[in-house]
Amino acid sequence: MNLTRKFTEHPETVGETYGEHFVAAMGFGLALFKAAFCCVVHAILPFMFEKTGSACITELYERMVTNRARHAEQKAEQAANAKTA
Repeated sequence: MNLTRKFTEHPETVGETYGEHFVAAMGFGLALFKAAFCCVVHAILPFMFEKTGSACITELYERMVTNRARHAEQKAEQAANAKTA
């Protein structure tokens, strides 16, 4: 497997280019850093960020489920188009 393929194989499985996947994954990663930071601060100072960590996780879950549903719809649409072509 060549090096370029290693960078594009997984993104293709989720219907994205490398760049699109990079942006999406980086967004999730940065949001997780934010959630982690808020949780650590909350552990030390319980009156701060009382709901921020869980709100971040809930938002990420919603984004992931929405994207998964969008990807499933796109695959079904592609399959339907392939049958009619």
